[in-house]
Amino acid sequence: MRAIFAAVLTAAAAVAAPAFAQEAAGPAVPASAMPNDDTGGDFYVVGIGAAVLPDYEGSDDYGFTPVPAATGRVSGFNFLLAGNRASVDLIRDGVGPTWDFQAGPIAVVNLNRNTTKGIDDAQVRALGKVGTAIELGGYVGIGKTGVITSQFDRLSASISYRKDVAGGHGSTVLAPTVTYVTPLSLKAIAGIFVSGERVGEGYADNYFSITPSQSFASGLPVYNARGGWKNWTLGAIGGHSISGDLRSGWQLFGTVVYRKLLNDFAASPIVARNGSSNQWLGAVGVAYSF
Repeated sequence: MRAIFAAVLTAAAAVAAPAFAQEAAGPAVPASAMPNDDTGGDFYVVGIGAAVLPDYEGSDDYGFTPVPAATGRVSGFNFLLAGNRASVDLIRDGVGPTWDFQAGPIAVVNLNRNTTKGIDDAQVRALGKVGTAIELGGYVGIGKTGVITSQFDRLSASISYRKDVAGGHGSTVLAPTVTYVTPLSLKAIAGIFVSGERVGEGYADNYFSITPSQSFASGLPVYNARGGWKNWTLGAIGGHSISGDLRSGWQLFGTVVYRKLLNDFAASPIVARNGSSNQWLGAVGVAYSF
């Protein structure tokens, strides 16, 4: 069971990462969601999917992108690599239906509007590029295996904090997340997650404000966005074993995510006039565990 828990949650974490590095499933390392028959040994999951994502954060135009992902456990430490984000859980897991405390580093490469080539909207393209942001920080969380439906389901909550160190937006991202995953049979598993993001002034200025010079170039009105709660997200995840056993081999995964932009972010002209505050994301793919 351990591999499909990891693969499905890896898919959820990866789905929004390539376009603008938002957190869909939260920073808690998904490999920590282990059933009670887990022996604590090392394992690995690698996957590839195709995701449909907005052209930019707040866009109502969509495109496709490949999503690579990997997760696993080495010497008791869980790791996640999903698209352009990576994290490590530095607290070793317990074995069986038990409480799991999580803490470790997280890194995200934020690619939102770092190029104009994939943006269909001519006015948003005219605003120009935003530098790539490298967001470094950490997360803490707590999870429990064996909660509601069986000894294998899992409920977890986490919160992460990241700071851009590359000058892309020069600001911070705070993201709380709650996730619930349960097996449906030996072949299938499903889950839901909810999260939110609070960002600093620099994030709001670089991605949602419009300066006088940008207004002249694009025809959009001047706008000054302030930092605060940027969005809330609700998503569903699922996986199905191709080989007939969730514990090893090939699996199919999928995820659907709805994100609602809030406050000054939803009111920005690039969203309210040229895009939409209702953001949809999705991915399907395959993963292999060993």
